[in-house]
Formats: sequence, structure tokens, C-alpha cells
Amino acid sequence: MFFAKAVPSRRMKKAAMSIAEQIDKDYIQAYKAKDQVKLGTLRLLKTAAKNRQVELMRPLEDDDYMDVLLREVKQRQDSIEQYNAANRPDLAEKEAAEAAVLQSYLPARLSDEELAEVVEKTVAPLLDGGMKNMGKAISAIMAEYKGRVDGKAVSAAVKARLQQAR
Repeated sequence: MFFAKAVPSRRMKKAAMSIAEQIDKDYIQAYKAKDQVKLGTLRLLKTAAKNRQVELMRPLEDDDYMDVLLREVKQRQDSIEQYNAANRPDLAEKEAAEAAVLQSYLPARLSDEELAEVVEKTVAPLLDGGMKNMGKAISAIMAEYKGRVDGKAVSAAVKARLQQAR
């Protein structure tokens, strides 16, 4: 008797799209739509990701891509601050538009209330050590909520909570 091999259907292969695949898809759409801001931003992002891939000498995983995205967003935010300080609102607006495109690929940010809960949960076991445990708490939160929290906000919240415990 002949039994046919089970061949997975195309529907079974369709898994969640990785960040890189989503960016490639959006890059093509921006190219077709002639959206110059999005196209230029994604082009720079893809270049930064390719440079990171060369540094690591392996294909990028989603975590690596997230690091590249975060670095690019931070770079845009720093540029916005510099342009505003130099009284160049035209360039600051351009950087803000690019930052908005990049932030659309990041996970949703934690609200202030959610951040306070996370800080309380993380800092509670470390209260006995005082301020010397600040680095441990910040690194634990940043590792668990990568891309969803701002480092300055985490640092300020952890510092306030540890000082409150004194």
C-alpha cells in the first residue's frame, strides 16, 4: 500500500513576521508609494543593520535588530536636541519624522504607572542594599523590558524608590 508523505501547507509555514521581514516589506511599499521620508529612514536603518551584521559575523536576530532600532531612535532624539539648541527647527522636524518612522517598529512604551509597578517589583528584594543595588535594578529592568522603557526614566524611578526606602 502506498502512503503519501505529509507535506506542510503554505498556511502552516506562515509564522509571525520578524522585524527584518516587516522592514523589508515596508521599504518596498514606501518605494512604490514614493514616501521619501519613510524610504530614506528605512534605507538608513537597513544599512545600520547590515553594518551590525558584519560586526557580529552572523545573521541578525530580532533582539539584534531591536538593538539597532533603539540605537537609531536614540541617535535621532539626540539630533533633535542638538538642532533645537542650535535654533534649526527645520532639521529638528526632519529628525522627528524619521524618529516617528523608527518608533513604529518598537513595542509600545510602558506608562508611568506600569513603570512604577515594575520598579517596585524589581527593587523590593534589593532595598536592604540601598543605593549600591541601583545598577542591578536598572540592568534587570532594561533587560526585561528592552525597547519599552527609557533608560533615563528607569534610572530616575529606581533612584527615587531607593532613596525613599532610607
